[in-house]
Amino acid sequence: MNSDRPFSGYAVYKGLQQPLVFKSFKGRYIYWGLASVLAGFLSAAALTVIFNFLLGFTSLLAVSLSGLVYTNARQRKGLHSKTKSAGIYIVPARFRALKGTR
Repeated sequence: MNSDRPFSGYAVYKGLQQPLVFKSFKGRYIYWGLASVLAGFLSAAALTVIFNFLLGFTSLLAVSLSGLVYTNARQRKGLHSKTKSAGIYIVPARFRALKGTR
């Protein structure tokens, strides 16, 4: 340790400061994609046991791919997708104290 300058504290690693990315999915959408693939596997297992392999495999592809396409579409809209209302809204004051009159 260098004794010429005073101790200023410990270095703290603050991370990469970027969202986590996995196969083009970012942040919370990674979990959405994982949930759609898991739902596809569960539906495939159930339909394979109840009916046959072909129906289970078709279910695996349909549920997983539709879930991944939906997740990708939601991600493209943005992480903070809110309803956007166009227009002018007048919100009346409900209490007299808020208006400034008694």
